Amino acid sequence: MTQELNRQRKVVFISKATPEDDEFVLWLAPRLEAEGYEVFTDILALDAGDRWRKTITSTLQDKSIKMLLCCCDTTLNKVGVQEEIGIALDLAKELKDDKFIIPLRLEKYKKIFGIGELQYIDFSRGWAGGLHSLLDQLDKQKVPKDSENTPINPEWDKYRKKLAIAVENIPEKLISNWLRVKSLPDYIHYFEPTGAANHDHLKQAIALSKYPIEQRFRGFFSYATLDEINAEFSNAGKFIINRSIATDEFLEKGCQSPSLYPREAKKLMSSLLRQSWEQFCREKEFGIYPNSSMPAFYATENKIAVGKKVSWRHDDKKRYSMLRNSSGGKVWQFGLSAIPALWPFIHLKMKSRVIFAELLGNKKSGDVIDAVSEQHRLRRGVCSTWRNKQWHGRLMAFLNLISEGTDFINLPLSPSNSVCLEALPMRVESPVSTALPNIMDEDEEEQDLTTLGNLELDEDDI
Repeated sequence: MTQELNRQRKVVFISKATPEDDEFVLWLAPRLEAEGYEVFTDILALDAGDRWRKTITSTLQDKSIKMLLCCCDTTLNKVGVQEEIGIALDLAKELKDDKFIIPLRLEKYKKIFGIGELQYIDFSRGWAGGLHSLLDQLDKQKVPKDSENTPINPEWDKYRKKLAIAVENIPEKLISNWLRVKSLPDYIHYFEPTGAANHDHLKQAIALSKYPIEQRFRGFFSYATLDEINAEFSNAGKFIINRSIATDEFLEKGCQSPSLYPREAKKLMSSLLRQSWEQFCREKEFGIYPNSSMPAFYATENKIAVGKKVSWRHDDKKRYSMLRNSSGGKVWQFGLSAIPALWPFIHLKMKSRVIFAELLGNKKSGDVIDAVSEQHRLRRGVCSTWRNKQWHGRLMAFLNLISEGTDFINLPLSPSNSVCLEALPMRVESPVSTALPNIMDEDEEEQDLTTLGNLELDEDDI
């Protein structure tokens, strides 16, 4: 049974510290591949969205024939590496292979329990000599390889070049996609009916309310005044304020009556902020696209014509970007979703969205395309040519349009209260920068719209 298990295993697993051992592993891994070995290391083997620890563990437990352990004190002190050593020691017993772990000495290290007596391969005197000894050991231990088919993953070299980008001790201005909440009302209120209440009418009234409300138990939380609630919910009964809680205290400690833990209070606040943003966008008559996780609001025909540029400002210089245009026989329309966040301070994260509609005559847009798969295909095609500065310009133009050129956006919480939101994304300054030109190659595209983007814009027509 053990021999059968061994035959099913082909992966040479490299256990390392990140980023301390990256340079060594990027040198070693492609050379092992050139010899025909199948190599796993977390530098390249994890795709976006993978549950990385689960993938690493399952590869080691189920597929690996040997574990190459990078050995120096820094690496061996890493919790993740120690967990991998523990798994490997169990596997060595299960597979009856006392040489399952092959230590690679990168520098002199203190012996640790479990591997102290294992014979290491010395890379500290030179990587080339260490590789020669390692290949000799793998061959002696009959580790499976395919010498006839030895493809080397080109991503090793790309990743190595990425790590080689120099960091300069020069500050760099960056811009985020965060809109900071400047102010919230001082108190949030919990309303309860004074007596019998028609819960069906109450539920219906809450669903139809123009303002953010969160129902809990037999009452609800709101930033409205008592008079505003009794006027809006007159068909459901009469209400009183059971409790008023300072907003800061509510977020830090939750609520005792009704009982809400701080985590629940934060979720409730996030929901109120999301409702407020969505109601504001509806009142401004932006188009709404029901995304699976959150709706996206976008500029429509009544806001801006296809192909027309929208102005925005950067450091007192006026710039222009398009929010709607035609491409490939369709109309693309730029929009945003807002994701409330409460740490490290209250803010909304703006997530860029692009919604496609049919193109009619005279550059008019028709119905939004229903098929999610078609929307996805069009985004991958049309938006792949957009550069970082174009995404940034569209974000700034949209915010300028929705704020009507002002510095703040007041999101409604009730007829008399609102959230004051800064209309310009937060700026930050990094103490260092990279030695890269502020020009994007033709094959480049922005992969993650939640990352920061460079502020030093040099294009008027974005």
